[in-house]
Amino acid sequence: MKYFFILGNNPTLSIAEISAIFGLDKIQGRLTTPDVFILEIEQKINPTALIKKLGGTIKIGLITGKAEPNNQAIINQADSLINEQEKQGKFKFGLSCYGQKKINLKPIGMAIKKYLKEKGVNCRWVTSKEKNLSSVVVEQNKLTSKGAEIVLIEEGGGILIGQTLAVQPFKELSFRDYGRPARDDYSGMLPPKLAQIMINLALPVRTQDFVFPRKDTIILDPFCGSSTILTEAMLMGYKNLIGSDISPKAIENTEKNIAWINTKYQILNTKYQVHNKNATELSRVIKPNTVDAIITEPYLGPQRGKIDIKKTARELEQLYAKSLSEFSKILKPNGRIVMIWPVFRATHNLPRRQAGAQRITPDINGFKIINPLPENFRQNKGIILTDRNTIIYGRQGQKVWREIVILEK
Repeated sequence: MKYFFILGNNPTLSIAEISAIFGLDKIQGRLTTPDVFILEIEQKINPTALIKKLGGTIKIGLITGKAEPNNQAIINQADSLINEQEKQGKFKFGLSCYGQKKINLKPIGMAIKKYLKEKGVNCRWVTSKEKNLSSVVVEQNKLTSKGAEIVLIEEGGGILIGQTLAVQPFKELSFRDYGRPARDDYSGMLPPKLAQIMINLALPVRTQDFVFPRKDTIILDPFCGSSTILTEAMLMGYKNLIGSDISPKAIENTEKNIAWINTKYQILNTKYQVHNKNATELSRVIKPNTVDAIITEPYLGPQRGKIDIKKTARELEQLYAKSLSEFSKILKPNGRIVMIWPVFRATHNLPRRQAGAQRITPDINGFKIINPLPENFRQNKGIILTDRNTIIYGRQGQKVWREIVILEK
């Protein structure tokens, strides 16, 4: 079967996450446009369940056909796709196009609308001011359940035709971010979708475990802040969690947010420990070689006011080096660390490839940095890795960007 994944605003990070889940060095996958990934796989996947656990994917759909790049061929394919849908009441459909070719969607949409009306179907064509329908528009108009979003994807000289099956649950993500009882910008404001990506990067090539995580997997966040990583891990099905933070307030927030997630989502049988402990002393409370994955966004330095970058970088390098030395004692031999390091911007338009002058370089104490992408993807022009095989994540206006670093012993 052939599925399409519409990627988030950092396609490199999105593909790294998909690679971790499906092991793309073993199966077929390709980047057709900068924001569309095509996955060919023998077994069916459950897009609705999958997209809830993929932080870097906006839409998942099924490729149903291919057409020449002319309107009539596209209309014929799209017609066939819509004709298979159950049309009760007012049937809604939408069109999105991904690629460089400028396809005029108006005649295609009008032709489909005319065809449906001739068949006696009461229908509405859902449009947007943007080139493509957002996940919000698709969800609000119920195009994945009571209608259809037809997706046109440029590939080579032709057009792939697909149908969206699931979109990113933006309401849930926003609710978990802004609706939780304890939020503290001092102890971190990690977005839930980035936490999901980090969890998936830390536990790679576990397609079966992705839906049913191993019950004995132990995840540690040693700078747990407001518990975003821990609570997202809970929602993804992980049952053994450890959080630690030097701040008593962060520990209090973590316990509040874990209790809130348990209540809101009726999560059962989760075992968790919370320690008010410095990350450099964790071996005093956690047994050696017991943790499967350490996933964390540590203190990234001051977020407000003028930053003395050199002084802050030295302090963070010392903190991270000492912490990594401690992590090596408690991490299992084949365990992974997914950690964020800060990137201090010298300008308001920092190119991701040229971030070297603003990065920190802590002593990684015997760990090695892992490239998160399969080798056959690394030379793709849409892939942006740093010179040390890490990924920079950020948006315009942020003072401090994030460098996603994957480490193994």
